[in-house]
Amino acid sequence: MTHSAAASTHAAAPGTWNLGDLTVGRIGLGAMRLPGEGQADRDRAIAVLRRAVELGVDHIDTASFYFSAAHSANELINSALSPYPADLLIATKVGPGRDPSGDWYSASPGQLRGQVEENLRQLGRDHFDLVYLRRMSQPSISEHFGVLAELREAGLIRHLGVSNVDLAQLAEAQAIAPVVAVQNRFNLEVRVHDDVLGACAEQGIAFVPFYAIAGEAREQGYPARAELALDATVREVAAAHGASEAQIRLAWTMHQGPNMLAIPGTRRVEHLEENLAAGAIALGGDELAALEQASRREIYGTEIPETENPGSGAVA
Repeated sequence: MTHSAAASTHAAAPGTWNLGDLTVGRIGLGAMRLPGEGQADRDRAIAVLRRAVELGVDHIDTASFYFSAAHSANELINSALSPYPADLLIATKVGPGRDPSGDWYSASPGQLRGQVEENLRQLGRDHFDLVYLRRMSQPSISEHFGVLAELREAGLIRHLGVSNVDLAQLAEAQAIAPVVAVQNRFNLEVRVHDDVLGACAEQGIAFVPFYAIAGEAREQGYPARAELALDATVREVAAAHGASEAQIRLAWTMHQGPNMLAIPGTRRVEHLEENLAAGAIALGGDELAALEQASRREIYGTEIPETENPGSGAVA
């Protein structure tokens, strides 16, 4: 479903969005896939980060729990880009954590400051532009988010976001401190957060989808999942534009509203360049309608009437 964001309070140049008092391009870089195992992987990750900044990327999304046995995303970012460009926004997530063996844990409120400080140490920074509270399994996020609000008041964090939340949890956070961004899973196959996207659009909050390109398995570089009927529609639209299927999926994401900020991850410069080029793909109303119908059929097994199709004529 395509939504129109509250542009009156978040007016920005085309292709950008205002996160509070900071302006970023609508396609950034997710750091999850950067850590590899060997020197060649490290060299490729460094090249991706430096090329991203050369191409104008000013929004990098990372976390201290993005690490392999050999490398961490934060250390790679620090090595590649420090001293950082003045206009580079680095966002991180806290809440989940991994011990040195890689085992996951869910942080208590008392552990959150330590997680923020760990990210700052690894990146060589004295504050964060944006920190998300990533909800794990807890139904209420008030206590955790309250800690981040205190760190914001203390000057360690400039802006706050939430991740993996529903409408009630977003409202919980907003009752404590301003929320400038929501990072939830969203793509053509996963639309469970359509209502959150709608609320963000209405309130002028950035929506930052993760796994935007063909779901978790493909985003992490695993073998492609089983062919879906939706793929045929994506392939047809891609052929019409001389683009890849991944580019069309990203272009569709960007057409869901001007408050959409994509953070596709990659470990290869050529894929980075393709992802950034997807921002220039203008999908027509008929193409958006076809993708919307195929998405709805894939997820719900039903179509929506043509007169009610929100994809028709939508423009990012």
